[in-house]
Amino acid sequence: MQAYRIETTIAQNGTLLIQGVPFRAGDKVEVIILPSRSQEKQEPQNRYPLRGKVIRYEAPFDSVAENDWDTLR
Repeated sequence: MQAYRIETTIAQNGTLLIQGVPFRAGDKVEVIILPSRSQEKQEPQNRYPLRGKVIRYEAPFDSVAENDWDTLR
């Protein structure tokens, strides 16, 4: 089976128009839609690295960096 690659852009209304395919009217074809390779490289591998991680607060009501304030010295 021969595969044909055509790059196009999805329209604002969500439709996809493919023109210039090497098939005749009435031929059955299989369509597989993948994101563009250039788009895959731009997206980060892990968009949410802390998702699902356990969050624990140690002394949540204590002051933060209290020793760094010049006025308290």
